[in-house]
Amino acid sequence: MAEAEERRDLLRLNIALGATICVVILFLILASVWGSGALQNENEENSSWWNVPLHERHKMNLDYTGTRSQLPVNGTYNWTGPTEYFVEVDLPASEQDAGYPEPALMHVALWLPDVPEGQTVPVIATVHPYYDFGAEGAPGLGSDSNPNTVPDGGVGAWVLDQFVPHGYALAQISTFGSGKSTHCQDVKGLGEQTGIQAAVHWLGEQEWSNGNVGLMGKSYAGTTNWEAAQNPSEHLKTIVPISGSIGVQQMFYRNGSSEARAVGYDLAYQGATSDMTTDDLRVCSDDVVGPAMPVTTSLAAEAGGAGWSDYWDERYHLGDVLENYQGSVYIVWGLQDWNVDPYHAYPAYQMLRDAGIHTRAISGQWAHNYVDQPDRHGELGSGYGGEAYPNMTRMDWAIELWNWFEYYLKDLGEEPEAHVQIQTNDGMWHVEETWPPTDLTWDLSTLDAATAQGSVVSATSSSTFVMPELTEDVHISGLPTLHLSVTSRGCNGGQIFATMYSDSSDLRLGHATMDLRYRDGGYDAKLVVPFQTYTMLMEFNPLDVRLQAGDSVRIELTESGEDYLPSTCSAIGLNVNLGESSTLGLPLIDRPTDDNRWFLAPPWWEDPNNPVGL
Repeated sequence: MAEAEERRDLLRLNIALGATICVVILFLILASVWGSGALQNENEENSSWWNVPLHERHKMNLDYTGTRSQLPVNGTYNWTGPTEYFVEVDLPASEQDAGYPEPALMHVALWLPDVPEGQTVPVIATVHPYYDFGAEGAPGLGSDSNPNTVPDGGVGAWVLDQFVPHGYALAQISTFGSGKSTHCQDVKGLGEQTGIQAAVHWLGEQEWSNGNVGLMGKSYAGTTNWEAAQNPSEHLKTIVPISGSIGVQQMFYRNGSSEARAVGYDLAYQGATSDMTTDDLRVCSDDVVGPAMPVTTSLAAEAGGAGWSDYWDERYHLGDVLENYQGSVYIVWGLQDWNVDPYHAYPAYQMLRDAGIHTRAISGQWAHNYVDQPDRHGELGSGYGGEAYPNMTRMDWAIELWNWFEYYLKDLGEEPEAHVQIQTNDGMWHVEETWPPTDLTWDLSTLDAATAQGSVVSATSSSTFVMPELTEDVHISGLPTLHLSVTSRGCNGGQIFATMYSDSSDLRLGHATMDLRYRDGGYDAKLVVPFQTYTMLMEFNPLDVRLQAGDSVRIELTESGEDYLPSTCSAIGLNVNLGESSTLGLPLIDRPTDDNRWFLAPPWWEDPNNPVGL
């Protein structure tokens, strides 16, 4: 009996102990669930910031205390660098140095995050000739810029601060003939393209690399993005060209009208990278051709002056990109950029999409600047972007690029949408599936309905016409056209520079320009027969403009304007026929105020601690 009672007590004890253990386990599970839920709620804003939709970002509590955009969360990795490397390049026979023989080497400066051993990382690189660039310390001309071992103020320092601590490497690369890179400086030519492509491939092949390389840069450093994608390495996954020209001829000439800087462009770069060493004994085959091409193109394009050499063709980057590139593109362009005009971006955006290249674009009313530079944006004048400030500055730019780079360089998250974020001249943002939008309608009006003054456009005379008052509000979104009837006055050429204004406010809206020899548009010149009448198929730079009912479009026609050279026929000029033979075309879209394509930019200017706010 005693033994049986003892067994019953032991059984009761085991049952009680088992029940206690079950209860403890249950509470542990519940605590774990509740605890993780509480932690998730507490850090929800920080843990999912990258998923905030474009239309909701203006509600985010972003940090606006810096002069550039910042990621909501700081990275956890320290970094080391710079370390320096030389990549030997196998150049085509046509691109070998003439003169001083030496291996062709691309100089790379590299910063790496201190990730755990065995973990690989992607690379964000920037490439240009502006490292150790300038007057080489000549008396009275100042010192050179920093070498590529110092993070540059445009891309390098920002990437090092925002992205390297999150597990990205940074590379700064000098193009041939600049910095410590050897070979001659083949400005945007095949030699330069080959060197850039080799450096990208080298970055993707290193043992610390995950094999994915992205390029980003502005101006020349944006053009090198296109160069890398012409005959790309398999490691080039994405490019972010910021006002990077799609071609050299495309940058200097708009329908045959020549920018002032076209003459001497090549020589200017040669002079800025010369330092009186054995480097300067190296000569590229195009060093003689380059300075001559703008002269022969301007003076005798219709007689083969633009085609006697393959100089322009070799430096047209977009064509090869459309044919060969398999990565993604994020185009960034200011609609008020006068350094590299926005017609480089549009219709290139749609051409890339049509070629099967996943592309996104963003275009605000800024000039030759980055997306997130409020101090620079605030310098714009009226009619040149000033009306869109401060709403033009996108302090969510770091988030934009985070999602882009995470997907294309780390294979994380969902693929970002292919779309265009674009801003009106008065500061409002809207997102479009493509741009110009596919649902636009053309408002075509012959100029016989306009009020016109002046019939000759020359160095000493101009013409103006004002269209009838608008009967309703309009939204011009695209590239307006002016098909202008003109008559030659006996010279082989002539030029029209058309500036569009809001007549009621006298606000400049945009411009177009054309040399009569290029009357069909593009880059093929034709002879002008004296006293013959032609139609000039002019196209304005990209515009996204809103006008109110009662306003009128005014267009002033001059022989030259802004940074364009007068034509060789400027003294004689052209007769303009402002009647039914000439037509103004406005691409119009309908975006009511409640349309879901409108969105707000994060209001950085409302932050009281912002040192660069209003």
